[in-house]
Amino acid sequence: MNGDLLLLIPLLPALGALINGVRAFATPLAPKNRTLTNLFAIGTTGLSAIIATIAVLTYVGQGTTAAFEQVYYTWIPAGIGHLTGGGLANYAIDFAFRIDPLSCTMLMVVTWVGFLIHVYSTGYMSHETGYTRFFTYLNLFMFMMLLLVLGANYLVMFVGWEGVGFCSYILIGFYYDKNFAADAGKKAFIANRIGDFGFLLGLFLIFNYFGTADYSKVFALASANPAHYSGITTAICLLLFVGACGKSAQIPLYVWLPDAMAGPTPVSALIHAATMVTAGVYMVVRSNVLFRMSPTAMLVVAIVGAATAIFAATIGVAQNDIKKVLAYSTVSQLGFMFMAAGVGAFTAAIFHLMTHAFFKACLFLGAGSVIHGCGGEQDMRKMGGLRKYMPKTHWTMLIATLAIAGTPFFAGFYSKDEILAGAFAYSPVIWLVGVVAAGFTAFYMFRLYFMTFHGQYRGFDVVGIEQSEPEHGGEDLIPAQAHLDQGDKHTDKAHGHHAHAHSPHESPWSMTGVLIVLAFLALVGGYVGWPAALGGSHPTPFQRWLEPVLLSIGNHPWEFHEGSATVEILLMASSVAIAGLGVLLAFLFYLRDQTWSVPKRLATRFRLVYQMVANKYYVDEIYGATVIRGTIVLSLAMSWFDKYIVDGLVNTIRNVTVVVFGHGSSQFDKYIVDGAVNGIGFTAQGGSTLLRRVQSGFVQNYALIMGGGIVLLAVVYLFTKA
Repeated sequence: MNGDLLLLIPLLPALGALINGVRAFATPLAPKNRTLTNLFAIGTTGLSAIIATIAVLTYVGQGTTAAFEQVYYTWIPAGIGHLTGGGLANYAIDFAFRIDPLSCTMLMVVTWVGFLIHVYSTGYMSHETGYTRFFTYLNLFMFMMLLLVLGANYLVMFVGWEGVGFCSYILIGFYYDKNFAADAGKKAFIANRIGDFGFLLGLFLIFNYFGTADYSKVFALASANPAHYSGITTAICLLLFVGACGKSAQIPLYVWLPDAMAGPTPVSALIHAATMVTAGVYMVVRSNVLFRMSPTAMLVVAIVGAATAIFAATIGVAQNDIKKVLAYSTVSQLGFMFMAAGVGAFTAAIFHLMTHAFFKACLFLGAGSVIHGCGGEQDMRKMGGLRKYMPKTHWTMLIATLAIAGTPFFAGFYSKDEILAGAFAYSPVIWLVGVVAAGFTAFYMFRLYFMTFHGQYRGFDVVGIEQSEPEHGGEDLIPAQAHLDQGDKHTDKAHGHHAHAHSPHESPWSMTGVLIVLAFLALVGGYVGWPAALGGSHPTPFQRWLEPVLLSIGNHPWEFHEGSATVEILLMASSVAIAGLGVLLAFLFYLRDQTWSVPKRLATRFRLVYQMVANKYYVDEIYGATVIRGTIVLSLAMSWFDKYIVDGLVNTIRNVTVVVFGHGSSQFDKYIVDGAVNGIGFTAQGGSTLLRRVQSGFVQNYALIMGGGIVLLAVVYLFTKA
């Protein structure tokens, strides 16, 4: 394995970002040659994907499962440090890359899906004036994500971790002149910083207890002596998981991801399908040795993942913005991945990460194609009948929808059922939550599909009609009465389009060609995890591939759970039945009845519940009234305390010092010290003045004084005698 080959993988997108960045910002008002922009942006990303493939094939061809690491230089030679355990360690951080089955999987997903999104963007962003700037950001994001994946230690990972956070900020806020985009970018940045604070504390604990941040050394020390490190691993894992909750949008830090739809749709596909939001899952699986040593941390991860999966899925059923539905779907699917990691199904988490990258990228880019073809419209209530206008987009999105719904023989079926099988072995309660969430997923995704592609196109019906709230607060889905949440009137309407009477049309090949490739992967991408219950092997090929990452702990090697084939088939059948029920309800509600009377009646009858779900359980409002307002009130209180207490005390001391010591000492010096000194001077001066008058130099004056003195003596003598 050539270490320089690994270095080229992230450096090529960085080079593309540098060249296009100079072109974009050196002369921002000058028109840019888009052919050159495409050459540098897509060329470097495509070459990076090719080199990544060569590196992976070279690694596989070596016939070894051992990780390959390449140290490029000593990054931080911190010297000797004192460990909490009482020993000494040489704190030195290397800038090093690592390739093993886990990083190989992530490399293939990140580079190739990222490359496809770059190609798609050439068609989707063709109307944009900030075309070169957009690709600069996109390439920079790829560089940071690849740094995160390839890093051989937690610190290199953390640089990429922070880098993708920054890139998400500038990509989500791409339309920086729009308040909604700027606010969404700031929201993503702040939510991630909260999570990253926990990640950083966990990293400090790793330094303090293990004396290193290198994966191989940390995991070797932990697995060789689990009793010694078992106490601290819970704290480390929980802190690392706080970072994962921020990056991968889990409760309670998920709120940034739905608002991230403010960025262009290719950004949504890149961030929410294959890269940034999966970083938390990757980190937990990478740290599986530490998490397996802490049952408490594993339980927390499983509960948070399951809760997020069901919570976000329920919100998705009542959203009408096509991208918002997919956003909450992403939050829910990430919950499935963390649920898998929490129950010990680490390979299932990465398996679902991979299949999710295929079908969710296809869904997001398909939604972008719909928005592009409908003139910037995002409200599904103003779509309908698009299958005859956009056949390629329709078929690819149908395949991706079948995949995410868990339809047998589509990619999502294998990964989702592997997660549910692991959850059932861990806790039937968590399994039940997962199954119900899967049912909701099938419902809201086919709701999206039927509302968008079936029936009659409703976009013409809303021209010139004032939008208003439903009279009864229910899901009034008649197009002439449809309304948009004010926060959702954005995103791709800034894409150079305005919603109006618009005849839908198919997107260009640069977009639909990418959709076809992703749809194909969404169809066949799960076959590497063909389960034993359906005639496959145990472990599955994908499980065997990732097995070297799951190190033994002490004398206990990793073993894949093997359940009864009958039980596994029953579990599959139950999850397929629940998903089928979700599809059936969506069919009855939104396809068979084109007036959507049933959901309208249900929304009216259960108005309170509907309003809760449609308004996302008012979590943003609760955060606004508590966390945000509380922060503002606290800052105002601290400002008042600083101004009137701290500054008041300082100013009082100053005034006392000035008046008592400064002014008082000035008066004492002026009237006492200077008065005494000046008094002596005035006395001497007055005496000398008198004496000077006596010593005039005239003899007659002297004779007069002598005569006067004799007379005075005589008078005194006579008085004393008398």
